[in-house]
Formats: sequence, C-alpha cells, structure tokens
Amino acid sequence: MIAHLRGRIFEKHPNRLVLDVNGVGYDVFVPLSTFYSLGEPGSETALRIHTHVREDALVLYGFATLLEQELFERLIGVSGIGPKVALAVLSGIEPLELIRAIERGDLARLTAIPGVGKKTSERIVLELKDRLPRAQVAAVAAGVAPPETSSLHDDLLSALVNLGYHRPLAEKAADAAIKTIGPSSDRGFERILKQALREVAK
Repeated sequence: MIAHLRGRIFEKHPNRLVLDVNGVGYDVFVPLSTFYSLGEPGSETALRIHTHVREDALVLYGFATLLEQELFERLIGVSGIGPKVALAVLSGIEPLELIRAIERGDLARLTAIPGVGKKTSERIVLELKDRLPRAQVAAVAAGVAPPETSSLHDDLLSALVNLGYHRPLAEKAADAAIKTIGPSSDRGFERILKQALREVAK
C-alpha cells in the first residue's frame, strides 16, 4: 500500500492533482483543505496517502496533515459514507471546525456541507463522537485551542495558509502567537498575525 508520496506537482485541479514522483505520475484525490495549502504546478510537495482498493480500481487520496487523513479514515468507517462523501465533507468544512461540530452534535452545520444530508450528519455524530482523533482531542483538552480562541486561531491559520505556508507549520505558528500575545480581541488581528509570522521565521 502507498502511504506517502513526495514529488513535483505536474497538474493541479480542485479535489485532484497529478504528482510526478521520479517520472511516474500519480493521480491523487485531495480535499480542498489540502488543495489550498499546496503550491503551484512545478513545485515540490509531500502528501500523506490513503490507498483505497476496490474490485475495479486502486484510488489514492492525499492529505497535507495527519489530522485530515485521520478524519477521512474515520469518516469512511461510518456506515453509508464512502471516500467521495468523506472528501466532500473535508472540502466543505475545516478539520478543527468538523471536530467541534461533531462534539457539539451540530447537525445544522454538518448538513450545510454540500452532499451531506440529515441522516448522514446524524450517523457522523453518532459514530464519531467518541472516535475523534486522540491527539487533537488531547490538544483541545490541554487548552491549545480552547473554544474562545478557536475563531481567531482559524482566521490566523487561514491567513498563513493563504500566504503559502504549509498547514502543520501554520498551525504551530498560530498556536504560539495566540499564546504569546493572548486571545483577547482587543489585541488586534494584525498584531497577532505579525507575531505568527515571526513564529514561522524561527
């Protein structure tokens, strides 16, 4: 089974890319959360890979972070959810927001994702509420991303990813900046973003 690929982006489309690894092109399906964190065609990248074997095909799904991959693999373990729906879920909601929605049983937020109906949302909450990625749940419990700072954290993460930083590095920088400056909104987003950029440069 293929678990990891590193190579040059040959083609890039929403939800799909072709990765050139030493002259061999791998067709990899990706969620939008991963797509937006990748560079342009010609740039080097590395992806975590889930290899999905069917009777008539072998399909590769790629992820920029371990959290995205873990959520994908838990989603396809839910009855009635296949890889395409799982990819649609991760494309319609940020990983941390998905975890919070499942923890809260927020069916309205889940059904707002294109392609996800009420019954599917109910199954996701029922089957995954106690099976969320342990590392992320531990981080939330430890106060790394408490609810009151989650929106600020997400805004910082989005800004850093849009600036071209890879998601794992952006997540660490956002956490460190909030810890250094503080979560209070009167600190100013620009000031916290500048601190996050300093953290990235360390």
